Order: sequence, then structure tokens, then C-alpha cells
Amino acid sequence: MTVTDSRTLADRIEDLLPQTQCTKCGYPACRPYAEAVASGAANYNQCPPGGAEGIARLAALLGKPVIPLNVTNGVERPRPLAVIDEQVCIGCTLCMQACPVDAIVGAPKQMHTVIAELCTGCDLCVPPCPVDCIAMPAVTGEATGWDAWSQSQADAARERHERREARLAREREAAEALAAARRTAAATPAANASAAPAAEAATGGSSQPDAEANDAAAKKRAIIQAALERARQKKEELAAKGQAPLNTERVSADVQAQIDAAEARRRRLGLAKDDADTPPSKH
Repeated sequence: MTVTDSRTLADRIEDLLPQTQCTKCGYPACRPYAEAVASGAANYNQCPPGGAEGIARLAALLGKPVIPLNVTNGVERPRPLAVIDEQVCIGCTLCMQACPVDAIVGAPKQMHTVIAELCTGCDLCVPPCPVDCIAMPAVTGEATGWDAWSQSQADAARERHERREARLAREREAAEALAAARRTAAATPAANASAAPAAEAATGGSSQPDAEANDAAAKKRAIIQAALERARQKKEELAAKGQAPLNTERVSADVQAQIDAAEARRRRLGLAKDDADTPPSKH
């Protein structure tokens, strides 16, 4: 019997998805796709990681026939694993920002590493990398779809994605609180004394003097710019050897927006002033 409760149906559809959070379905994560399928806004054959078995599972739930995977969303394939070339990585953190399940560890100006058992093979870390240092080799042999992914892996990925979304929401709230405190302080000089504790509470620490902050920012710009220059030289060496960029050909609108925002931050910091010399990457 077909389920008619849209909320319950969305929950049950989400339970059948592989939780790779790859956006290949055309939605920003598995949950929004589940809701779209439940409402009829999306078809149930748009999840390449789930493959043919995933479609069969959804068809059984929905009481509909099994249909082929929509090739515009991708193809069923062996599960890949993100691998970072640490000799080329510049520590820009863009891949960490893109990873939907926090499977990449590192810090600004430090080399990053993928935690293999946490990686869902979503490809989302590849396009933002400015130095093309991330490869996605297949690690499941000829096994594809649900044969290359287990329910326990899906459940764990779902939990990590939900924790990440909750953390990002907290960070946004803190940033908004800090911005509001700064606006209040700027508009009302007499409020400076009360605004400072509010800003401190929002950021979890005390603010630094402007001169010290500016000096730190200048040092950060110099260090990252030097790293980018070294990476460009390495990239030219790889190109001379005939090694093409590893970026994927298609990027969702949400991921592209994230990349654009990161690039805007780089421009504000003065880190993109030499980018005119670098041909734009294809997304």
C-alpha cells in the first residue's frame, strides 16, 4: 500500500538513501531529495550512489515500477575515495569546507588528510581545490551502488552530516551575534562597553587590538600567498608532464555558490590578486 503521509514518507525515503550527501540528485543533501521525492517534485531515479538497487528499494516503497537511473544525474559506479597529494596541498581548507561529512582533517596552512573510513566518495572536495591535489580512485573493485556501500556506513555518514549541519548553524548564529554587537558599537559609541562583552561571548574569547589583528592578517596573507605561488609552480610542472586537472566537470549550484563565496573571501584578503594570470577552472 502506498504511503500517503508526506512527512512519514519523506522519513522512510531518507532511510533508503545511501547518505553520501553528494548532491548528484540535484538537491543539497539526501534529506531535501527525500522530501522532494515524497512531494512529487523529484523522481525516485536520481541517486547515482544508490544505483539500480536504490531505485528498486524506492520503487517498492512508493508502489511504482523499477525504472533506469537518470543519466543526467550521473552513472552507477564503484565507490571512490578522496586522496590528497600532501606534497601539493597548500592548506587552504576549501576541501574541508566542502566535505559534507567532516571526513577531512587539517588546519589553515597545514596539509590536509582524508579519513578513509569516513569518506563517502561524494566528489565535493575536488572542484574547490585551487591546486588540483585531490584524486578520487575507485576502492571497491567492480562493486557499485549498494554493493559498494553498507547500511551501517550510510547511517554513520548521516549522523556525521547532521552533526556538521548543527555545528554550522551554531557558527552562523555566533557570527550574526558578533556582527550585531559590532553594528551597535559603531552606531552608539556609548554602547562600546556593553557591546564588547556581547562580542566576546559570541566568539568565545576576547577581541584583539586592531593593530595586532591587522598585523596577523598581513602575515596570514603573506604566508598563504607564498604557498599559492609554490602550488602554481608545482601545477605548471605537472602540466608540463601532461597531467591534466582532476576537477570534476559538473558542480551543483550550491557547491558553486560555496566556491564563489570562498573566492570572494580570498579577494577581500588580497589573496587572489594574481589569479588573473591563471586560466579559470572548468566546473
